[in-house]
Amino acid sequence: MEGSKSSIIEKKFNVLIVDDAPGIRMMHNALLKSFGSNVETQVAENGKVAVDLCNSGKYFDIIFIDKHMPIMDGVQATRKLREMGVASVIVGITSCDTDDEVKPFVEAGLNECFEKPLTREKIKFVFEKFHKDG
Repeated sequence: MEGSKSSIIEKKFNVLIVDDAPGIRMMHNALLKSFGSNVETQVAENGKVAVDLCNSGKYFDIIFIDKHMPIMDGVQATRKLREMGVASVIVGITSCDTDDEVKPFVEAGLNECFEKPLTREKIKFVFEKFHKDG
């Protein structure tokens, strides 16, 4: 018998969701929580909050970050996080998937980039691709 969908995550993951839209943050948070109790989430409303969280010593295994946000967008925040030495998996989320839109975001230091919204399949892909044993 196959394992249940919620048992896919055997390791504890700390995940940060960065998006300026409260509805998107809630939706992405609910999707991540559907993977079970081994996924702990935190939300931030812009890139500056994400940078400040990491700068204060918070660690996240995965950061899902929107490209277009006020104060500090996803490109600026990703670049800053990488300059700070943050080794988290950073997954960009954008409403547009054209090369002109995605290229500067990826070059800022993303591990992966998806078009909005996140889906269960996209999240599962990230967990499986970047799963760290131990």
